[in-house]
Amino acid sequence: MTLRAYRWELRKLLSQKRTFLGLGAVVVIPLLFVTALVLNPPQGERTQFFFRYVTETGWAVPLILLVFSSIWFFPLVTALVAGDIVAAEDQNRTLKTILTRSTTRTSVFAAKVLAAFTYALVALLLFGLTSTVAGGLASGFDELPTFTTVISPGRAAVLVAASFAVYAMPVLAIAAIGVLLSTISKNSAGAVVGTLMVSLTMQLTRIIPGLDGDGVQRLMLTRQLNAWQSLFREPIDWSPIVHGAWVSVVYAAVALVIAWLHFVRRDVVA
Repeated sequence: MTLRAYRWELRKLLSQKRTFLGLGAVVVIPLLFVTALVLNPPQGERTQFFFRYVTETGWAVPLILLVFSSIWFFPLVTALVAGDIVAAEDQNRTLKTILTRSTTRTSVFAAKVLAAFTYALVALLLFGLTSTVAGGLASGFDELPTFTTVISPGRAAVLVAASFAVYAMPVLAIAAIGVLLSTISKNSAGAVVGTLMVSLTMQLTRIIPGLDGDGVQRLMLTRQLNAWQSLFREPIDWSPIVHGAWVSVVYAAVALVIAWLHFVRRDVVA
C-alpha cells in the first residue's frame, strides 16, 4: 500500500516544474563554479582550506562546493519539494480526495516523506557527480592535499563519496523539517521559505551572543553539514560524524512525528 502510494508521489514529482528547477540548479551551479575557476583561477592563499587546491586537483571542487552550499543553497533546493509535498495538495484541494481513498493516512504520509527524501538524495547525487566530473575535467584527478597529509586519487574518490553520504544526513533532516512545515502551514510558499529561514537562523546563531558557544552550536543542525570534513584527517576523526548522525536523526524524528500526528488527525473536510 505504501509502495503504491510512493510510486504515485514520484510520478507527481516528475510532473512538477519545481522538481526540475531544483535538479537543474544542482547541475548548473557546479558548472558555473568550474567555469569561473577556468576563466579566473584563484590566486594566493584562501581562507577555506580546499579552495587552495581547486586548480590543482578536481577532487577539491566537490568539497569546496559542499562548504558553500551548506549556507543556503542546498537547504533551499531541499525545501523546494519538501515544503511543497503536502501543502500543494491543500492549495490544489486534492488532499481531501487522497485521504478518502482506501490507502491509510499513514501510508500516504510515509509515501510523501519517502518522495521528499528521494528527491533530496537524487539532487545531492547529481550535485556530487556534476561537481566531481566538471572539476576533474578542469583540473584533473590528481592527488588531494588534506588537513594532515596528501592522499591518492583512489582514496580521494572514496572520501569524496563518503563526504556526500555524511552530508546527506542533515540534508534529510532539513527535508523532514520542510515536510513538517508543509503539513501544518497548508501553504507551499510559506513552507519553502520557512524551511530556508530555519536553516539560515541556525547559521546566524553563530554570531548571536549567548548562542555562539560551542555547546549550543553542536546542537545546531547546520553545524552537522560540515561534519564530513573530519574524514580528511589522519587518522579519521569519527566523533563529529557520529555526533552529526544522532543530531540529524533527532531533528528528523521529532519533525516527522509531529507532522504525522497532524496529518492523521486533520479534518478531511477542511
